[in-house]
Amino acid sequence: MALRDRARVLMVSALLVPGLAAAQQEAMPDPRQLDARIQRLERLMDNQALMDMMRRLDALEQEVRAMRGSAETSEHELENLRSRQRDLYLDVDRRLQALEEGGVRVAPGPGPARPDTPIVADPADPAAPVAPAPGAADEQQVYRAAFDLLREGRYDQSVSAFRAFLNDYPQSGLAANAQYWLGEAKYVSRDFDGALVEFEKVMADYPDSNKIGDAQLKLGFTHYELGQWDRARAALEQVVANHQGSAVARLAEQRLRRMRDEGR
Repeated sequence: MALRDRARVLMVSALLVPGLAAAQQEAMPDPRQLDARIQRLERLMDNQALMDMMRRLDALEQEVRAMRGSAETSEHELENLRSRQRDLYLDVDRRLQALEEGGVRVAPGPGPARPDTPIVADPADPAAPVAPAPGAADEQQVYRAAFDLLREGRYDQSVSAFRAFLNDYPQSGLAANAQYWLGEAKYVSRDFDGALVEFEKVMADYPDSNKIGDAQLKLGFTHYELGQWDRARAALEQVVANHQGSAVARLAEQRLRRMRDEGR
């Protein structure tokens, strides 16, 4: 190799070797820098886990809010149900009290008796104007026993007792009343399908009874409880039309207003 060529090789080597050394030094980072990078990566991973946890907490919070809203809705519906139940029992108590204070009143039979004539008065009433017919004392006792079961809240027993009374005394002047209270016993125990059957029997079997208005009213109430809005409205409007100015008409009007307020 010529002397000139050797000189060129030496010059190139002198230029390349420092560059290669510097490149090797850059390819091997400082351990402290490497540790700093690892720490930053760990912090990023921790932040990601924290973000995932926050998202999960947000989802849980939304579920809790949804459950709380559902619970509040259920509580509102339960309160409405309790309110209707209180109205139901107050109505029954009012009727029971009126029956006890005024005596049992039934539809007129043959003869001059009027619908408001007490055929069988409350046994505690010393001013009972009508003496019982032969056998009527037993009949009254059976009826009173069934009625007391209803008043005491023993609804299943009262249903059986009123059925037995109707079976044993089908021609009794108290039969229409027994049939009506049989329906009431079904109604207050929330057997609304059964109550419809019994109230309809009052309408069909005792068309001249003074319990017709009460039976019509409770038909409307029962259709209401079953969510049969059209039938409820028709029955209540019939009560208002047929018994203007009476207590049952006022109760029917109240329930019709309630249905309008509820958008029924």
